[in-house]
Amino acid sequence: MIELEGVPELVDPVMVAAFEGWNDAGDAASTAVAHLDKEWKGEVFAALDAEDYYDFQVNRPTVWLDGGVRKITWPTTRLSVVRVGGDKPRDLVLVRGIEPSMRWRSFCNEILGFAHELGVELVVIMGALLGDTPHTRPVPVSGVTSDPDLARTMDLEETKYEGPTGIVGILQEACTHAGVPAVSLWAAVPHYVSQPPNPKATLALLNRLEDLIDLRIPLGELAEDARAWQVGVDQLAAEDSEVAEYVQSLEEARDTAELPEASGEAIAREFERYLRRRDGGEGAAYLRDTPSDRTRPPKPKPTQRPGQAAESDNGTNDGGDGTGSSEDSGPSDTPSDTSDD
Repeated sequence: MIELEGVPELVDPVMVAAFEGWNDAGDAASTAVAHLDKEWKGEVFAALDAEDYYDFQVNRPTVWLDGGVRKITWPTTRLSVVRVGGDKPRDLVLVRGIEPSMRWRSFCNEILGFAHELGVELVVIMGALLGDTPHTRPVPVSGVTSDPDLARTMDLEETKYEGPTGIVGILQEACTHAGVPAVSLWAAVPHYVSQPPNPKATLALLNRLEDLIDLRIPLGELAEDARAWQVGVDQLAAEDSEVAEYVQSLEEARDTAELPEASGEAIAREFERYLRRRDGGEGAAYLRDTPSDRTRPPKPKPTQRPGQAAESDNGTNDGGDGTGSSEDSGPSDTPSDTSDD
């Protein structure tokens, strides 16, 4: 039985979840939830029992010193709550942890138990995948759901994916079967710069989340970090003409595919976000991904990375955590649509 002593009654709560590992290329998704927790000073109210869900030979505990006393931190999943005030108060329940090693159905049922007790109205699960996308362009972020009604009302893609999946896909389906509205947001990370962190992808996920739940999210230093990340990749990219041609081909394919959207909903959504940030006094700190002069990234490896495969409705390449998964497939429920976020 779940007991939530000390947790106040929440206002229109939304649960936002992300898990390190196979579903988290560049650590973009888990960093996005960590950013929300930091900016809004989240208070942890629950942690799942590590013994139930984790193989400690895969995700090892760490030992550290606290005033000379040795302590152990176990890999787990923690839940925290943030109270968001303003004209439209809305509270968030943040779920951040590591993809479990075992008992996924029990894991999802426990998460859903908290969602039920807290009166959660929507679950948003964030993930990141490896894709054939150039670092010089805005990060594609797609929103998918298994609920056809939700797809229509929130302008999302109804997933048609079939194949291997991760905890993001399992949790989304568990929510659907339990009657809890659920959405997955996926950011595409360039496969040739897959190592974490990737603040540009994290920023794109937060922008998409902001649009989805109509809540202005403070960016803190994330916008500047994203700029610095791109400058760093540009600097690493300047020596290989072969790679420059490869990136140019990615840019041309991306630009051609997005020409119809450039004058439609993307511009309207961008303008609405600009107005929100201007009214909130954050105009100077707001970063918008804009195409830069073509630069050359580090040369991509000739062979497919472990964890990179095509879990996508449209056949594009994607992948897992970007750190070398033991599986030969990408993260769950990779969507087929992209946005300009």
